[in-house]
Amino acid sequence: MRGRRQWMVTITGALAASMLTIGCGKSGSGDIKPDDPAKPQGAAPVPAEWKVGAYLGLSGEDSAFGVDTKEGIELAIEQVNQAGGGPKGKPIKVLYEDDKSNPQEANNKVLQLIDRDKVMALLGEVSSARSRSGGIAANKKKVPMITPSSTHPDITKIGPFVFRVCFTDDVQGRSGAEFILKSLNKKKVALFYASDDLYSSGLAKEFRDELKRLGGEMVIEKSFLKKETNFTTYISEITGAKPDIIYVPVYYNQMGIIARQAKAAGVAGEMFVGGDGWDSDTMLADAGAEMDGAYFTNHYAPDVPWESAKAFRTAYIARFKRDPSGLAAMGYDAAKLLADAIGRAKANTSEGIREAIQDTKAFQGATGLITIDAERNADKPIVIVKIKDKKFTYYGTVNDKSKAAAPPAPVAPAPAASGSAEPKKN
Repeated sequence: MRGRRQWMVTITGALAASMLTIGCGKSGSGDIKPDDPAKPQGAAPVPAEWKVGAYLGLSGEDSAFGVDTKEGIELAIEQVNQAGGGPKGKPIKVLYEDDKSNPQEANNKVLQLIDRDKVMALLGEVSSARSRSGGIAANKKKVPMITPSSTHPDITKIGPFVFRVCFTDDVQGRSGAEFILKSLNKKKVALFYASDDLYSSGLAKEFRDELKRLGGEMVIEKSFLKKETNFTTYISEITGAKPDIIYVPVYYNQMGIIARQAKAAGVAGEMFVGGDGWDSDTMLADAGAEMDGAYFTNHYAPDVPWESAKAFRTAYIARFKRDPSGLAAMGYDAAKLLADAIGRAKANTSEGIREAIQDTKAFQGATGLITIDAERNADKPIVIVKIKDKKFTYYGTVNDKSKAAAPPAPVAPAPAASGSAEPKKN
């Protein structure tokens, strides 16, 4: 019995090989010969649609960031799919997952998107802690991931499949310290941050190191746990040290509470400088008046001068009936850059897309000109935003290499030191 089965298998294989040889030699309409350069042997075909996964905190403690980012992605994908039907003529389909603002859920959602839904690439997350969790899974599975706005330097160090379209906290922290010392001419600084938050503590460290290097004076440093809501004792201790300025690298939900309690203690909004975690309409609604005159480093402001940002803002308002936040702009840029990479990819695979993302040079996004460097980080502008009349307004730019950006004019008496933000005309 075993001998007969083996003989039948041999005959069947020989017949199949014979038929395959005849078929390959045929030159009828639509057939491609083995040496036809139009279809490299072994190349993955263009899929009917490009499946992309997006994991975001659409509920939970900082869901405003996730919702804004999702809206930016949605707008970008609509535009891409309407322009020629999508990359290589095929539409992009984004599958969204809510990680509930939880790092463990971020890991779970990434694995679901890859293993269950078979996505070829990922967009997410906003939070550095969640991007680290999801990025580890994505890199292990060899699926490229672009985080729109996770700024902790370690995120892209996870591995070759993890990218970002935002600047990093080491760059942001240095820019914040230089802005305070050289543009605002403030020398005595207080630092107030959340010690158990990866974003806040990381940015605080970079700021602290650069302030020391530049010769600034840290008159007091206080940390808190991110679940705390009563900051009155901290504020009293900080004001007692008589700083010229207070650097607070926290998220918008914490900053709104801090600002209201500081105002009640007689601390004006102009005393505060922060990072991109402030960028939310929720903070303006909660404490816009209390923070009048404050500054923060960011990726975007609604009135930035370059044309790509103006076009994005117009399209966003038409779609969502309100001004976009920086998080929406970053989601838009991450999705647009990914679509551009899919279109440029030499192979229609996750690895091919990864290589195309790595090769991105001078991509014109809503948040400025973006080049992906060797460490998979974005070389791009840093925007200085001023809070004025309960609005985020453009003040100046650092590291702007875009020819499309209007050169900001210096305003006395701030010195126009190299690398410092030069404010726009008022």
